Amino acid sequence: MANPSTVVSKNIGSILDSALDAGKGLLRLTPNWVPRSFLHPGRRIKLHPDDYYAYGAHRGGIDERWFASTTEADNEGRVHDEGLSYIKFEGKRFLLRDAVAEAGARLIGKKMYDEYKRWPVYSKFFDNMGPIPHHMHQMPEHAAKVGQEGKPEAYYFPPQLNNVDNAFAYTFMGLEPGTTKDDVRRCLENWDKGDNGITYLSRAYRLKRGTGWLIPAGVLHAPGSLCTYEPQWGSDVFGMFQNLVEGRYVPWDLLVKNVPADKHKDLDYIISMLDWEKNVDTHFVQSNFLEPIVDKNNSGPGYTDKWITYGKIDGKQLFSAKELTVEPGVKCTIKDPGASGWITVQGKGTVNGLAIQTPVCIRFGEEPDDELFITYDAARAGLTIENTGSEPLVSLRYFGPDTHESVPNVGDARKN
Repeated sequence: MANPSTVVSKNIGSILDSALDAGKGLLRLTPNWVPRSFLHPGRRIKLHPDDYYAYGAHRGGIDERWFASTTEADNEGRVHDEGLSYIKFEGKRFLLRDAVAEAGARLIGKKMYDEYKRWPVYSKFFDNMGPIPHHMHQMPEHAAKVGQEGKPEAYYFPPQLNNVDNAFAYTFMGLEPGTTKDDVRRCLENWDKGDNGITYLSRAYRLKRGTGWLIPAGVLHAPGSLCTYEPQWGSDVFGMFQNLVEGRYVPWDLLVKNVPADKHKDLDYIISMLDWEKNVDTHFVQSNFLEPIVDKNNSGPGYTDKWITYGKIDGKQLFSAKELTVEPGVKCTIKDPGASGWITVQGKGTVNGLAIQTPVCIRFGEEPDDELFITYDAARAGLTIENTGSEPLVSLRYFGPDTHESVPNVGDARKN
């Protein structure tokens, strides 16, 4: 049932103009909660303890909050707007997806809108009690066969949301160099014979707060139990290659969820979805590990802007992200070359005069003032940020493809 405060797409022109004018190019977004039936919530994303199963126990627990998303969550039994972010203004709300369709160039820039006709990326908090299955996200050529897009992604582990490790703060990534396709094939053949052993073919890396990883499409990974900020391409495709996790069975259907129907038992095709060279990279850490890099051009006395997601995937700047810290009592102005999704993870203050504050606890359906969409025009004009609290004001913001003239390369942090 539609929320009575929701404005439908054909009527949003006037309220969108009013919201943009009132916010000086900033749009307030509401929490966008996503459950996963096969996972166990880590309970660190500020949702009230009574609300982790707000969609119903049959849907599984809420372990994700999506930011500035125009991408639908591909969940069985999903509600109609699952995964889609709403803008709130004067007691009304409307979809960010509809706003981009209505005023794309103003929100995300003419170049991006002309090329993609949408905001083609999103980010989320991903929060689990334990590890999740070793899986991959399809590359573009395989995703296209089921009418979807490929999904590279990136990780960052915010200290503010990781007061505890939970059960397994290690992530299996890729495959051990020397692994063969026949090795993986045997794991798939043994799907119904107990643990198929896919993680015996991989390496687990200990997760470090305040750092991250770049995960190209087609690369196997089994995310560990640190709460993760994940900038990524706007798609929700995946294939699970592990059949047992912490004693829980993973059905074959989750391996072939985004595989053409006539390929559901074609092991050669399923294995072909893996980017083999990237999986068995002998220098996996050097190719994918991300340490923060201070952007000196956007930092100054009392405020520091850091690159946390950067680098290119197959030569393309698909997404990037930064962490901004403003000390108590400091007021600063920063400029970005394009739109971004903003989430506040510590403290309180203002952005262009709009109040922001990090909530301690959020009831399902509540609308705290911690999330913004920074439009293209506002980002380029400059954001004036003031910390009005007694602790650091810390925010994360992520950007779409080719927003920056250049971004650091993976490994640049070690060079510095």
